[in-house]
Amino acid sequence: MCEVRTTRGGIHLNTNFATYIDHTLLKADAAKTEITALCEEARKYTFASVCVNPTWVKTAADMLEGSPVKVCTVIGFPLGASTSEVKAFETGDAITNGATEIDMVINIGALRSGDDETVKKDIEAVVHAAKGKAIVKVIIETSLLTDIEKRKACELSVLAGADFVKTSTGFSTGGATEEDVKLMRAVVGPDMGVKASGGVRNLEDMKKMIDAGATRIGASSGVQIMQGLESKSDY
Repeated sequence: MCEVRTTRGGIHLNTNFATYIDHTLLKADAAKTEITALCEEARKYTFASVCVNPTWVKTAADMLEGSPVKVCTVIGFPLGASTSEVKAFETGDAITNGATEIDMVINIGALRSGDDETVKKDIEAVVHAAKGKAIVKVIIETSLLTDIEKRKACELSVLAGADFVKTSTGFSTGGATEEDVKLMRAVVGPDMGVKASGGVRNLEDMKKMIDAGATRIGASSGVQIMQGLESKSDY
């Protein structure tokens, strides 16, 4: 069992790394056999969740029934460019199929246009659809934003009632960095989750993200991390 020892506030000594990991498979060509393997691995290591595309939520929920492993899915993914109404519908449908964690992509264009109200309402639509049934993580896609925009995205996520902010989809121009995780933690404070995703390939990467303030790690390389190996995956 891989464990982490750190003195950062909020992280317990000897914490099992597996409880931080959203074991992720979001590639378009993922087959059912791969989803099955993902769920079996998640059960074996007791990861926090599996993160799959909406079409696989029911399959994952059925496989993980009776397990502490949650089912996470993505909404408005990966561009964040669908309407708020569509994102809310996707959220409700995913919850009906068994999702208990929702990773939504913000309206990135609206954020970069300075339209804060549209961004906030977009997040609120998903939060409302998930209320009491699933937690909501807001993907802000840090690689496309300035530091000012990152701060604003985090502030709006807090105001909209989200449970987490998340760095990246893993499908854009870059993934999580220590600097971005620190910035996000500083903005949202100690009581909101921060998820680092994209490019976390090994145990050392994971330690750095946790030390920077991450409380969840999105990675397709969870098994390699737990085995102390290096992954070549960008997500």
